[in-house]
Amino acid sequence: MTASLFARPQDEPLAARMRPRTLDEFIGQDHILGHGRLLRRAIAADQLSSVIFYGPPGTGKTTLARVIANSTAAHFIAINAVLGGVKDIREAVAEAQQRQRAGQRTILFVDEVHRFNKAQQDALLPWVENGTVVLIGATTENPYFEVNKALVSRSRIFQLKPHDANELIRVAKQALRDRDRGLGTFDTRVDDDALDHLVNVANGDARAVLNALELAVITTEPDVDGVVHVTRQVAEESIQQRAVLYDKEGDAHFDTISAFIKSVRGSDADAALYWLAKMVYAGEDPRFILRRLLILASEDVGLADPQALGVVAAAAQAYDYVGLPEGRYHLAQATLYLATAPKSNSTMGFFDALETVRSEREAEVPNPLRDGNRDAEGFGHGAGYAYPHAYRDHWVAQQYLPGALQGKVFYQPSDQGAERRVRDEVARRREAQLAAMLEHDAQAPTETLTTGPTDRARDRWLERTVSAAGARLAAVRDAIVEAADLARHHVVLDLAAGSGLLTWEAVRRTPEGLVVAVTAEARHATTLREQAARLAELERPVVLEAEPRAVASALSLHERTRDLRFDRVFGRSTLGSILEPVGWLVDLAALMLPGGSVVLAENDASRAQRLSDLIDWSDAEALGEQVRAAEATLYQEAGAWTPARLRVLALEAGWGDAVVAETPVVADQRLATTSLDRWLGSDDAPGTYAQTLRAALGDDLARAVARRYRAQLTDRVVPWRSTVVTLRARWSA
Repeated sequence: MTASLFARPQDEPLAARMRPRTLDEFIGQDHILGHGRLLRRAIAADQLSSVIFYGPPGTGKTTLARVIANSTAAHFIAINAVLGGVKDIREAVAEAQQRQRAGQRTILFVDEVHRFNKAQQDALLPWVENGTVVLIGATTENPYFEVNKALVSRSRIFQLKPHDANELIRVAKQALRDRDRGLGTFDTRVDDDALDHLVNVANGDARAVLNALELAVITTEPDVDGVVHVTRQVAEESIQQRAVLYDKEGDAHFDTISAFIKSVRGSDADAALYWLAKMVYAGEDPRFILRRLLILASEDVGLADPQALGVVAAAAQAYDYVGLPEGRYHLAQATLYLATAPKSNSTMGFFDALETVRSEREAEVPNPLRDGNRDAEGFGHGAGYAYPHAYRDHWVAQQYLPGALQGKVFYQPSDQGAERRVRDEVARRREAQLAAMLEHDAQAPTETLTTGPTDRARDRWLERTVSAAGARLAAVRDAIVEAADLARHHVVLDLAAGSGLLTWEAVRRTPEGLVVAVTAEARHATTLREQAARLAELERPVVLEAEPRAVASALSLHERTRDLRFDRVFGRSTLGSILEPVGWLVDLAALMLPGGSVVLAENDASRAQRLSDLIDWSDAEALGEQVRAAEATLYQEAGAWTPARLRVLALEAGWGDAVVAETPVVADQRLATTSLDRWLGSDDAPGTYAQTLRAALGDDLARAVARRYRAQLTDRVVPWRSTVVTLRARWSA
């Protein structure tokens, strides 16, 4: 079975011959295979668990399986789901069981795993679940839609993205140089514009580039000097039409129509035309597109432009009369009309009403609204109904909603287009309607207008670890993590890990990445390592012991971090120990991946809690004002990390996109005697705070204030306020 997928006879296409054999030969997909990423570490350590590789053709899914086959000590079996079935699965499992008894693991690679039907996937599930085989699945379709949910839940999903132009150029040049497997035996000259054309039309598909390059080289006659010259014209003949990834039943279909609808909804006419063109080019049924536009005309334009539905309906009818290719004009007109129309989703009020009908107790029709044709005389149905056309403006205030729903709002007119004109009138009539319902005193209640398998034990332990750091710092942690915007595959550096407040949150959010925690204290490093030991080896953070100012040196001395570059670096209260913050930030940039961000959170001492605000000054208001004035000189110190100072610091160091945010933090704090002693000191040795009071008030008044503080604050629990300033800056070099 292995030979059917991985054998490489010399007459194979260039793309097959040039498949990378090791991770070092692999080009692209740095978000999952870069240094420090979980998948790279798992392959290198031969500790791979079940995975599914998901991505378009030519991105390296089968190649990754080849790399794993070349680097693992486990037995490797490969099946193609198009050709294989339950019989092949049973044979593979039987072989795996035999090797398991001999102490050897088995990795089962299933190419095009989404092609297995439910019965075939169910036949595979128990052997993945009990560890008889480690599954590697490859699929071009979204596994969440096309693969058994139980298989997905037991696997990590790694999404491979189309190659960018630089990566495809590297792939092509590698093939041109390789004499053993590539085109290196030819004396070849490929013009830059020819290579650019091949790369551009290949649309991120490495296989397409290599196959077109091979065709161009072997079909071009050498010149008199024996040189095969590939010009732009030759390249155009070798790959004439862009390969558009578009399967009408697959992910690309749904993603593209989604992008189209969202572009129209977002009033971006250019993007809407682009996605429309992509669908038409790929052969999408125009009637499907028009049906979606008909929905959008009511859902997203609605009464902001009541003509929108008619315009699209007319375009749909015109397309039926005309057909392709001229019918594309009607598609474009309908798209542009909706993209440029004012938007309103007020028709969504219907679904609020539907939910009310579904969830509320059934309400009776108000008596005046009932049909009185049959029983008006017997039951009085319809009595009291006011006929609107008999009144001025053809409207009269009366009860239409059931009594229990008076005041309920379903329709919310927007302020866009034609709907703007009816908004005020609707509101005015609602007010009058309610005023007329004197018999309904009770108002209705106010309307409240890279994944992987879940390891519950691991999540519970991480939750306990994070919460143990203290609820007092949760707001600071949340502000930093939100600003960091962590992705599952990020490589993260925590500059001042301390007890692990940020470290464990980063570990939880980057399961396919890596976290490096740096702490200045040996006891903290020991604690972090002991806690990390409870995680699987590949999930543990790397713990280093160093001051923030020496982090680069510490990284260079550790085997696992020597060559690491980081997507995100963050730290809490790190700048206080840095003598030259600008130079330190410049050095920090050398540790970043392009586009990486640093997030620093510092306390703004100028807005720290004022002790005077905790005191009752009602019997000494003038003294209170004097104390507040003295405090101002103490808190407005030059060293405060204000938003402006942090932003200037980042810009001076060459970081871009510097954004600052402020987070007020309030936490209960017990003011113990030791805290007061630190601030106030004694009569003979006053603390810094008391010295400031003495300088402003004199010794006697300062002593009186100190006595008042001790009397009112000792052992009291107070809401302690502080302000944390968060800086986020991006490195784009």
